Amino acid sequence: MGKILYGVILVVALSVVVNSLKCNQCSYGLLGFCLSSSELVCSTNTSVCYTGKATFTGLSSVGFNSQGCREPSGCNATMNSTLVGVDYQTRIDCCSTDKCNPVSSAPAPKMTFAAIIGAAILASAWGSLM
Repeated sequence: MGKILYGVILVVALSVVVNSLKCNQCSYGLLGFCLSSSELVCSTNTSVCYTGKATFTGLSSVGFNSQGCREPSGCNATMNSTLVGVDYQTRIDCCSTDKCNPVSSAPAPKMTFAAIIGAAILASAWGSLM
């Protein structure tokens, strides 16, 4: 009888682990790029993956982002707030399938270098027109 009970408990425990939601986690995100990403297995009290973004009003490309697991309350919502006189907007989007919150990694070094060179050329051209 003890072996049967042990077997049932083992099967139930394994099914809970197998059915756990997996989300992308971003602990530190800046300007839409994740600086520290990993895969996270959600606990039983968190049933959705989320992507949260806080951007400054008028500067939608400047802000912070995070990703992970959470409870579904407050999902797919936008909140406007002010901190020390600066307006910002927070958006939380949620989904409920494995790794449905795609992570944005940092740009490749070659791309960053190309962007810097391109900006320098544009600045030089702009300066010569003035």
